[in-house]
Amino acid sequence: MKDELFILRCLELATLGGGYVSPNPMVGAVIVNNDIIIGEGYHREYGMPHAEPNAINSVKDKSLLEKSTLYVNLEPCSHFGKTPPCADLIVKSGIKKVVISNIDPNPKVDGGGIKILRDAGVEVAIGVLEKEGRELNKRFFSRHEKLRPYIFLKWAETLDGFMDIDRRGGSVEPYWITNDELKLWVHKQRAMEDCVFVGKNTIINDNPRLNVRHYFGRNPIRMTIDRDLSIPLDSFFMDNSQKTIIFNSKKDFLDGETIYVRLDFEKDLIEQIIHYIYGEIKASSLIVEGGRFSLLEFINRNLWDEANVLVGNKVFLKGLISPKNFLVGNTMEKILFGGDYIEKFTNIK
Repeated sequence: MKDELFILRCLELATLGGGYVSPNPMVGAVIVNNDIIIGEGYHREYGMPHAEPNAINSVKDKSLLEKSTLYVNLEPCSHFGKTPPCADLIVKSGIKKVVISNIDPNPKVDGGGIKILRDAGVEVAIGVLEKEGRELNKRFFSRHEKLRPYIFLKWAETLDGFMDIDRRGGSVEPYWITNDELKLWVHKQRAMEDCVFVGKNTIINDNPRLNVRHYFGRNPIRMTIDRDLSIPLDSFFMDNSQKTIIFNSKKDFLDGETIYVRLDFEKDLIEQIIHYIYGEIKASSLIVEGGRFSLLEFINRNLWDEANVLVGNKVFLKGLISPKNFLVGNTMEKILFGGDYIEKFTNIK
């Protein structure tokens, strides 16, 4: 029970690095002596020190370390990357026991950190709150197990199942469906994830900014497919205010914060985009925000992990039907936000 409580604190600390550490995992560490926390730390930013050295360095009386237990939600690393191996530092510190939630799926580690500790005589316990630890770092696990980013689908729809008004008359004005509480939730999610993808028609019709102006943190990398580079230059998407990637058939080019990436339109575009996200920019998560055609491209391939359907207390009677019916059969939970709610689907296939 005590082990679980201290690992819960590690998980709590780890979340503070959300949105800043990718493609690294979120990790928190706690050092306990006689059931009292004497040091703690978390991985704050990619390229910066990991949770374990931050926790060790926070202990004022280092003589206590050899009689203390280190709790950490992910196996300490065993290789040189941006920082030295944490497993070596733990051994050097004199800590004699380490409690871990998850084994690191990175092939460069994958039990190597545990081996270093045990070979040095450190007692190691594994699997405390393993499920919770895996949920926290689902993006990191997807990257190393599925060799792709963790993919969220997200859209808003009315009570009668429409995700947009009827635009057959040529209307291009944006139409907000959900309340301000859910708007804040959307911006918080964007701050946590690496990339956000929308279809070209969504950019033309809704002119989204795709930033985190109603929350805090870094903006995601905006992405779209624009084969012939026809998106209006006065769109927010083209304002160079944040990193933006435009997949097209014309050119590879860098213009300020906007990167033009040429794809082969005779081959599978989604496969090329996922490969680019995973291999070229090494991102760990992607939000697909719409429109319907783009969402169905991912749904029909079963290329998604979670879908967040934001249901607003409005009725359109006619318009663009949402693709929610294609998610039937997957696990769903309902989360209330004032008069609106989110239906969260988890892919079980």
